[in-house]
Amino acid sequence: MDEFTLKLSVPAEHMRNVFGEYDSFIKKIEKELSVTIVNRDEDIKITGSEENANRARSVLENLVTLSRRGNAIQEQNVNYTIEMSHEQKEDALVEIDGEIICHTMNGKPVKPKTLGQKQYVDAIRDHMITFGLGPAGTGKTYLAMAMAITAFKNDEVGRIILTRPAIEAGEKLGFLPGDLQSKVDPYLRPLYDALYQIMGAENFARNMEKGLIEVAPLAYMRGRTLDNAYIILDEAQNTTPAQMKMFLTRIGFGSKVVVTGDKTQKDLSPESQSGLDVALRVLGKVEDIAFCELTSKDVVRHPLVQKIVKAYEQYEERAVKNNTSKKDNGSSRKNYRYGYDQKGRK
Repeated sequence: MDEFTLKLSVPAEHMRNVFGEYDSFIKKIEKELSVTIVNRDEDIKITGSEENANRARSVLENLVTLSRRGNAIQEQNVNYTIEMSHEQKEDALVEIDGEIICHTMNGKPVKPKTLGQKQYVDAIRDHMITFGLGPAGTGKTYLAMAMAITAFKNDEVGRIILTRPAIEAGEKLGFLPGDLQSKVDPYLRPLYDALYQIMGAENFARNMEKGLIEVAPLAYMRGRTLDNAYIILDEAQNTTPAQMKMFLTRIGFGSKVVVTGDKTQKDLSPESQSGLDVALRVLGKVEDIAFCELTSKDVVRHPLVQKIVKAYEQYEERAVKNNTSKKDNGSSRKNYRYGYDQKGRK
């Protein structure tokens, strides 16, 4: 294969941000796109096949654009831009970078980092009820929380209500000490963490004392009508069908609802049916309800988390195929045993 060479100029002030510590980002681009990248001062030479060299240049140009906008380039940005280059969507990260939902207490902007997250945020904005589905680390709860806090600050809603079913994650914790709030706090801690980071502990405590922010187990929602509120149901895969129906029928006028869940991480007993699974089947054609499916591509935690999610997805796909194959083989053997062929004929 003939080698193809491209040249690119990267401003010195953005070189360190784009290249990464010890040139780690450049080495990743070289490995993933099978190219060689050499820099002399601000000039960069990319060598490889014509297709791969063009992809590498596009990836670098997009990373430079992000750096110019004041972003600190993370490994997740590099991984996602490389992945999008295989789908000829290298500009995706630059396109979605301009949308800022809000800022944390430290001034850090909260914004979607993948196309899937952008579609999720748009769905929340445009629909009364949004189901955000996907594996851990895809920002389902965090982005929903950011949208809720933004709506609250803009006086679009009068209060925020956060809830999740109080179910242990595969282990029995026994009786917890303390008052009622102390007993439910461990289950709701992930919701508190996001609130503290975006709103600040003091601001959160002040609004909670006024009853403008409520964090409560799902069981406390029964019998209520929730008007003019931003309501987030987290860990919805652990609801029963009755709980999900109860929750969805609490919604009043002027409210917006986000339901988040991961269908692969149910903590219900094996014989119990998930309310999330039932809701997806029942509400699929109901108007003003959106369903957003995030995937391992949308994981924005440590890159290792994305690899773990992918590995489990592949494992589960193989398990399903093996089970299907065993059932088919068993059925065939049974038919032959009684003198029938695979089509059930004698």
